[in-house]
Amino acid sequence: MRHVLKRAGTGMAAALAWAGLIAGLAGLAGCGGEEEFTDDKPDRRGDTIRVFPEDGARDVGQTDRIRVSVPDGRLERVTVAQIEDATPTELPGRISPDGSTWRPDGRVRIVPAAKYRVDAVALDARGRRSARHTTFTTAVPKARFVGYFTPENRATVGAGMIVSFDFNRKIQDRAAVERAITVTSDPPVEVVGHWFGDERLDFRPREYWQPGTKVTVGLALRDVQAAPGVFGIQRKTVGFTVGRSQISLVDAAKHTMEVRRGGELLSTLPVTAGGPETPTYNGKMVVSELYDVTRMNGMTVGFGGEYDIKDVPHAVRLTTSGTFLHGNYWASAQTFGSENVSHGCVGLRDIKGGGADTPAGWFFERTLIGDVVEVVNSEDDTVAADNGLGGWNLNWPAWKAGSALT
Repeated sequence: MRHVLKRAGTGMAAALAWAGLIAGLAGLAGCGGEEEFTDDKPDRRGDTIRVFPEDGARDVGQTDRIRVSVPDGRLERVTVAQIEDATPTELPGRISPDGSTWRPDGRVRIVPAAKYRVDAVALDARGRRSARHTTFTTAVPKARFVGYFTPENRATVGAGMIVSFDFNRKIQDRAAVERAITVTSDPPVEVVGHWFGDERLDFRPREYWQPGTKVTVGLALRDVQAAPGVFGIQRKTVGFTVGRSQISLVDAAKHTMEVRRGGELLSTLPVTAGGPETPTYNGKMVVSELYDVTRMNGMTVGFGGEYDIKDVPHAVRLTTSGTFLHGNYWASAQTFGSENVSHGCVGLRDIKGGGADTPAGWFFERTLIGDVVEVVNSEDDTVAADNGLGGWNLNWPAWKAGSALT
């Protein structure tokens, strides 16, 4: 599937952000089944939840308006949090008595040079639940740069986790910036950086991390000159733990997914992958986000108005461009394990609202950020190494060749 690739992120700390790596698509991109939509299936009407600033907005000022609203129905819950530093800091706010609007409390001001994430869930006039997940970044002082990175500080992740930095300004002296970032582990392994253009730097070892590994990320970017007159402002140390190794193998031709934990087969699940006109990418993809429910809109990935599903359950993001592994309640049960009908995602049988005992619910509850999903025998190309955390699709010599220090 030829998705339109957008970059941004989400996160881990003042240099955080997987939200930043996916900032124009978070919670909006995706794919759905090919059935005709009827009253008891997802509809294609306008936005259910409206968020200001817009998703992916940058240079948001401290006095700029922040608001979440719904044109009908009511907001069920809203969280606006700074995903910077060790612990996300929630912005105080409240939903209006009629449930139509969320606003920050009083004179609360957002923090400069920070990444914020908005998570909202609403019920429309017919009682149908929908969700919206967006991010925005606040203005960085002039002549300064920051790196937003993933995963989050103190997170427990899967063995495929890649440390990824997304910079708010173009980096000219890549060697100076790469030298100022250290990624070390216990037990120790060689970890090497790889540049994708002049705004993104990823780090990974030769092979997947061993379960139990403690990884430390050190940022000594303060006063490092990235370009003429542009200096860093970050100095901190963060880290994460590798919880276990879970690798899932999707065979698009067989319509199955084998889920293995530590090499042991846990289950073989029937799936539906991308259809003949919109096949799923081949290759290794790393889980970057998990949503109990999210919206998937074909407008965000180049499919026009083909679909707009506001309540996709158990959604697991695999690429920045919009590939998900998600629950599917609108296709017939016979579809899974027998045919490929999606717009490029991998679908698991589910029920409306998400079922804990469905294949999608079972997989979702056993998935961590950093787990690996590999697709084989699809009719598409291998996913690009910079589309999400796709760096495992480069061999070690090719990965090391992308470092500014070799």
